[in-house]
Amino acid sequence: MTNTRPGARNRPPLEADLRQSRARERKLIVPFVTAGVIPDWTGLIQAFAEAGADAIEIGLPFSDPMLEGVTIQEASQRALDLGMTTDRALAAISGLKLDIPLIVMTYSNLIRHPGADTFCRRLAEAGVSGLIPVDTPLDEAGPLVEAAREHGIEVVLLVAPSTPADRIAQVAELGGGFVYASAVMGTTGERGTLDERAGELVSRVRSRTDRPVLLGFGISSPETALEAARHADGVIMGAALMRRVLDGESAVELVREVRSALDRVG
Repeated sequence: MTNTRPGARNRPPLEADLRQSRARERKLIVPFVTAGVIPDWTGLIQAFAEAGADAIEIGLPFSDPMLEGVTIQEASQRALDLGMTTDRALAAISGLKLDIPLIVMTYSNLIRHPGADTFCRRLAEAGVSGLIPVDTPLDEAGPLVEAAREHGIEVVLLVAPSTPADRIAQVAELGGGFVYASAVMGTTGERGTLDERAGELVSRVRSRTDRPVLLGFGISSPETALEAARHADGVIMGAALMRRVLDGESAVELVREVRSALDRVG
């Protein structure tokens, strides 16, 4: 399936693609890449896709990524030091030829600067399918979601173990693509085990929506991915991959290992 809205490059619709994979009993993996973290960061995205990613989350580097842990902060700063900007990131993304959805993760300041409508239009023109506005308060997300829908962009909203039932219901009604469930309270980062509240959170989300639910924040290995996938439809991996990239190690191999593990339980 593709999106053929005027002015937009052909791009797979996010939620429809993930639902189709789920219907085939495939557990989902969405790797994260900080735009510009290495010179050939788009090659890394391509390699993740070839390793079995179902979608890819691309973080626009920002000077104050307050919800990120040490690793993603370091990756963001490295990208900024290498000269990465939103304009350059979107120009590079527009050159990718992939058959899986691309999701941009960013902070509100980068959206507000050009305005929500212009920002979402530029995402669509670059071939992006989804947007994670990580620090946008739910009570303020309505206008952004409306602008995004005008350009065929699906806005992914987050829930955490502390999110009350009424807020989960709002996320289910307002959001799109999938529900991003944070496995822990706090910032992103590598962890050895999954928080025991993660499964309960997924259950509470599923009582409100049949949209795919993906667990993130702390998915660092095939073992933690398997544990998460027993509850959720799949996982999002960020810090563990960016740590390998920053250390000059193979992040692609970790995606392959997680894909292989998930295929055994899908």
